Amino acid sequence: MAPKALLFTLSLIAAASPLSANSLEPVPLDPPAGTETTQYCMHVEPNTGSRVEAVRCWTRAQWAEQGVDVDKDWAKEGVRVVG
Repeated sequence: MAPKALLFTLSLIAAASPLSANSLEPVPLDPPAGTETTQYCMHVEPNTGSRVEAVRCWTRAQWAEQGVDVDKDWAKEGVRVVG
């Protein structure tokens, strides 16, 4: 009975995978305009020794404090906009 349940579960996962992949929206090349409180989420370098990719969401001012130009780096590192 366990192999049948495992096969059923794996088939559900396989069937759902293409659906979730198609629902992702592409990131525009230019960051969308926003307010002072709009947060721009971008990939950042992982901590030393970590392989986990990190994403940080900060306002334009907070990114500027870190030395990041959102307009310049958005096309390569941008993920999403919050707010």
